[in-house]
Amino acid sequence: MILATCASVKEKGRVDYPDIMDRFYQWYSHGAYTAGGSVFDIGLTTARALQRYGNGIAPLQCGEKTVRSNGNGSLMRIIPLAFLDVQDSAVDNVSRLTHAHEISLLACRIYVLIARELLSGNSIHSILWDLHCEEPFKRLNFLSDLERKEIMSTGYVVHTLEAALWCLAHTESYEECVLAAVNLGEDTDTTAAVAGALAGIVYGYEGIPTRWLRKLRNKDLIDQCLF
Repeated sequence: MILATCASVKEKGRVDYPDIMDRFYQWYSHGAYTAGGSVFDIGLTTARALQRYGNGIAPLQCGEKTVRSNGNGSLMRIIPLAFLDVQDSAVDNVSRLTHAHEISLLACRIYVLIARELLSGNSIHSILWDLHCEEPFKRLNFLSDLERKEIMSTGYVVHTLEAALWCLAHTESYEECVLAAVNLGEDTDTTAAVAGALAGIVYGYEGIPTRWLRKLRNKDLIDQCLF
């Protein structure tokens, strides 16, 4: 879904919600943007949103708004917007395609804000300290002081954001950060994706282990989609 978002921005030159949603649907229904041509995993909230889109519902009306719909499905694909000159409303709307509850929207806004601060050269510790957060995100301000046993890595969007940021704040390389995210357990792939995106900003492409890059499947597709 990150690749679908990037491909849309690259082709359209802007954030085009219907086009992004259509590319999501092509991924869901036909395996577009996958390494092997098939979808092997999708969250229930995302699946239901894409089913609504397939049934003719307008893109920005497809996301679920209930408090129980705050999985990490929009957080894990929102990072491309950190590299665009867009307002919070655009971040909200890209999340809203699948996850429309305020907690999910705010998680995406915080994540994009932190990514932009990292791009400006600020440290994760100073960023977290200066964040203005309300519940359920108050713990972000003192994540640097939390121990491993205090971090949860479930599919709940708040847990995923906390876990990813904790990994970045407690490691000193791209590899350490991603492995720390994976080794938290539970929703390992998503937490590592969210943490890895920020670690990529901090440590750069050269910080990714070469042996990992050599094993990437369908790297040509990734290169084609990046804007």
